[in-house]
Amino acid sequence: MAYVATRGGEKAIDQSERLYRADMGTIDAGRVAEIRRALPWLIDRVMGEASLYEADLAALALAQSGGDLYEAVLLLRAWRTTQPRLTIAEPVTQDKLFTHRRISAAFKDIPGGQILGPTLDYSHRLLATGVLEGRPFVPAPVEPASTPAPAEQPSLAAWQKAQGLVADPAREDVALDDIPDLTREPLLFPAKRAHTLQSLARADTGGVLALGYSAMRGYGNAHPTVNELRLAEAEVVVRHPRGTMFSAGRVKVSQAEVTSKGRSGQLDLGFCATFGWNEIKVIAGATLDLNAPDAPQNSPVNEEFFLYHTEPVEASGFCIHFKLPHYVTFQSALDALRDARAKAAAPDAGSAASAPARQPAVTEEVPA
Repeated sequence: MAYVATRGGEKAIDQSERLYRADMGTIDAGRVAEIRRALPWLIDRVMGEASLYEADLAALALAQSGGDLYEAVLLLRAWRTTQPRLTIAEPVTQDKLFTHRRISAAFKDIPGGQILGPTLDYSHRLLATGVLEGRPFVPAPVEPASTPAPAEQPSLAAWQKAQGLVADPAREDVALDDIPDLTREPLLFPAKRAHTLQSLARADTGGVLALGYSAMRGYGNAHPTVNELRLAEAEVVVRHPRGTMFSAGRVKVSQAEVTSKGRSGQLDLGFCATFGWNEIKVIAGATLDLNAPDAPQNSPVNEEFFLYHTEPVEASGFCIHFKLPHYVTFQSALDALRDARAKAAAPDAGSAASAPARQPAVTEEVPA
């Protein structure tokens, strides 16, 4: 009986998958290229949460999943685990980033100046409905500045340390091979600093935003101000087996530092960086990092709380598993519910069974 039911289930599962993929239609290289060209910000988000910088693979994952972000991230992370680790790149410093955008909300005249770069921060949000009526939306051409901004900009935090505004802790030199790697090791608490930053880098954007927003609204200890927000390209420099150093290309990166007044009379900094350009995520992530020290246990800004609950693959997987059969465990809960109802429906019967049997009333006759 169980064998027949299993075979029937396999056929239904196979057809349900075919139905899902039929809605997506044929996926070819042209569709992947179009997704990559038309959705650069979404591609960046998927690459960041998957811990893998490969735009074509991210576009393919989005095509296969039909735009389901969690499914796309899962596909990309699964593919990543099949790849060898060839080498470790040299550290990237802020002053060597090829900077497209760099602003500060804390200081107006920052060293190097503010560079607005590509942004809609100061624009009206108007839907281009004319496109649906046959009038293409053609963006206005960009007019180059008479004096282009320098490609490399100094670190604002380095300037603040020189001014004594923020603490300058002693640098800990760690060999490249000894840097902890969250993609190969479990996240344990208290978390290593490298694990904290790596976990934030690939955290779910929506989850980081929700918890970071709670800190901004007062559920944290520190209200953030954007010290420096930067969108840039980082040169990936690796060592050839023969010993020479060479560039393997550039990757887009986002980073944010947020600040607030600390108890020591200096400014405290929170930091977050990720693959791709994703301003919302790094600002919210840096806010969580700023609030993490001395945060109450189980509060949204407690490090263990937000690192666990913003892991997109584990969180979505746990949510998805509730769709799978839970017949046995639910039957147990149902039996307990029915038993409780039965007992509640017959309170008199229960008390009658335990109480002594009633005797007929005896009328004592009084002699006349």
